[in-house]
Formats: sequence, C-alpha cells, structure tokens
Amino acid sequence: MMDAHTASRKDDHLRINLEKGVKSSLTNGFEAYRFRHQALPEIDLAEVDTSLTVFGERLRSPLLISSMTGGTQKAAHFNQLLARAAQEFGLAIGVGSQRAALEDPSLEDTFRITRQEAPDALLFANLGAVQLNMGYGISECQRAVNMLAANALILHLNPLQEALQPEGDTQFHGLLKRIEEICRKLPVPVIAKEVGWGIGAAAAKQLLEAGVAAIDVAGAGGTSWSQVEMYRQKDPQRAQMVAHFQDWGIPTAQCLAEIKQEIPNACVFASGGLQNGIDLAKSLALGATLGGIAGPLLRAANEGYDQLAKTITLILEELRICMFATGKKTLTEFNQSVLTLIR
Repeated sequence: MMDAHTASRKDDHLRINLEKGVKSSLTNGFEAYRFRHQALPEIDLAEVDTSLTVFGERLRSPLLISSMTGGTQKAAHFNQLLARAAQEFGLAIGVGSQRAALEDPSLEDTFRITRQEAPDALLFANLGAVQLNMGYGISECQRAVNMLAANALILHLNPLQEALQPEGDTQFHGLLKRIEEICRKLPVPVIAKEVGWGIGAAAAKQLLEAGVAAIDVAGAGGTSWSQVEMYRQKDPQRAQMVAHFQDWGIPTAQCLAEIKQEIPNACVFASGGLQNGIDLAKSLALGATLGGIAGPLLRAANEGYDQLAKTITLILEELRICMFATGKKTLTEFNQSVLTLIR
C-alpha cells in the first residue's frame, strides 16, 4: 500500500502550485532572443504547417502538455481535462510520477483516465529515476507504461528537490548504470527529464550515450520546486534555508542552446518556464522537437475545460503567427536562422 506521505505530498504539490507564488527568480532565458521579422514572407498564414512525427506518432502541433499531476483523486480531474485537450488538439502529454499508483493500485484510475480521454495522443508515463536505486527495476517501469498504454517512459531527475524534501530520496550514486539498463530492456523509448533546474550538455551526453531517446531539459524559469517545498516545511528556519534556492538552476534556453551545440542531432524537448506560443516558437527555433508547458495549462484547467481549450488555441495561434512572420511554412525550415541573439 502507498505510504500516506506520498498521497499527502502529491496533494500538497497540486494545492501549492495553484495557490502560491512558486516561480523561479530566474527567467527562462528566451528573452535574450528576438525573431527576425520577414516583411515579405511569400507564404499565406493558412499554409503554415505545424505537424510533426515523434516516436512514430503524428502530432498536429509540437506542444507538449508537460507532466504535472496524478496519484490522488484530486489530480484525476486535472488529468481528465488535460488529456481531453491533448486528444482534441493532437498534442503530446505526460503524466506526473506514477509511483503512488504503483504503491497503491487503487490510484491507477487517476492515471488511466489520461489514456481513456486521449486514445490517440502521444502519451508519456513517468517515474522518478532515483527510485531505480530504491528497489524499482524493469518490472515497475513496465507496469507504469502498461498502466497508460504509454508510448514512452519519462524518468525524471530531481536531486535538489529530493534534498529539500523532508522525506526525500537522495541516493543518486550509480544511477546512470540503472537508467542504461532500463533503456536496454524497456520496449518503448525512455525520456530523461529534469523538473525545473535544467539538464546541461554534459549530463545530456551521458544520458544519450546510456540509451535515452530524448532529453526534456525542464530548465529554470518556471515553477521552482524549491519554492513549492518551502511551503511544505514545518520548521521556519528550514523553510528560510529552502527559500535560498529560488535562483538555482540552468535557464531553459541555455540548456537547449548548450545541448544542441554539443550534440546537434540530439532529440531535445524544451520545458521550464514556457508561458506562451512565442516562448514555444523560440524553443523550436533553437532546436527543440517539442516545447512543454505546464503551469499556465494547469491554471487554465482549474477554471474549466473551455478556458483550457482557449488557452491552448491561443498558444498554437501564436506559434503559427511566429512561423508566418518569419516566412517559414514548416517546422523543418523553422530553425535558428529566424532568431537574433540580442545579449
């Protein structure tokens, strides 16, 4: 059965993200780039095509509804709405950590609802990578994938969050070898993902050499999980210590630029502080295959499905306008040549 602390922690995370100011004090780094406006694009806006193929699945747009929640009954409602949107708009979607449902099968439905609502979506299962050092192995990874009929498995990396949690697991020694074993044995692709502090080029290279299919940099600039954990502390002095990490991490744009410079052919997803379609467009121009958005979509879903659908519609419209106003019809053409580094 699931440790009661796991369920309580999941509910805490959801509540704090919706009610508190938990943004990193760093920016996502995309403000350092401007698009090169093309006054004569020689294409029609209607010709812009944002479709692409990822892991053999065709998507209508490169927006990833980033991993957010699951594992409690409160979370099931959000997964239902987010998955419904993924299906309607032809997007990729990831769920939050499935550890709770592996420990307590009665919670599986809070995750299964995602596939039920999005039968055709590119869907990512999710487990904490550190659990591979805590007794998890290929069996648990396969169960997480099977729970959702998922197309890939995210193994998320969160050493700072684990260090700041009262109940955190900090045994990261030897983890790369265990990740490599999962990549070798699991029949679906494995994605390595941070949770908001970024993956630099050196770590990305190690992970890709271990067999990881894609890197989700999840850089700094969005939700700061140190701030989330600050609100969970019962000791005021420890809470103040945790707050000191608000400016920790590598900004998302920096992660992306570093990795693509060092490993040009790497499949990289960009999440971490993306707020709108212009951020999404900049991430794609810098080489990301998908751009992930979490917080803005969670807040929109909290107001109901209509608000969520409207938010996604505007994000995708902004992306299409960015491509049109730089004269690029397809994502293949939409590359770093459309950007100017201003500082």
